[in-house]
Amino acid sequence: MATKAVAAKPAAAKPVAGIDIGINEKDRAKIVEGLSHLLADTYTLYLKTHNFHWNVKGPMFNTLHLMFEAQYNELALAVDLVAERIRALGYPAPGTYSEFAKLTSIPEPVGVPKAEEMIAQLVEGQEAVVRTARKMFPVVDAANDEPTADLLTQRMQVHEKTAWMLRSLLEA
Repeated sequence: MATKAVAAKPAAAKPVAGIDIGINEKDRAKIVEGLSHLLADTYTLYLKTHNFHWNVKGPMFNTLHLMFEAQYNELALAVDLVAERIRALGYPAPGTYSEFAKLTSIPEPVGVPKAEEMIAQLVEGQEAVVRTARKMFPVVDAANDEPTADLLTQRMQVHEKTAWMLRSLLEA
């Protein structure tokens, strides 16, 4: 008789003991909470962009196919940077679809939208990541966490520029 796999209940994220980087555990936990949302948004946007890369069609196919590929490749690298910052702060990084689904602010697409709708959804996704990152600054600044502030600033610059480029495709 086959046994049914039972999903393990995720353990509460506990920090690694003995970390003394000049940011207290309470502040690190708040920063990690925000970074976990950023990671989930970034990964969800990666999946959406990759999905659209595979499924785009129409007169702008080649342009969008290549643009989406460049964007999902950049997002794949970004996911690693955010997760590694979480680890450097002494916490485990979320890394499952179910965790990301709970943490993300970006909705999954329904079906396969037309090319213009794909672009519009990706603009919304890029802007959502910027908003998630921007919300973190009060906690990061109060903790004097310059490495996280730098990461957030770099991510915001990329996402704002990408949103602008995508938005430009929708203008007449």
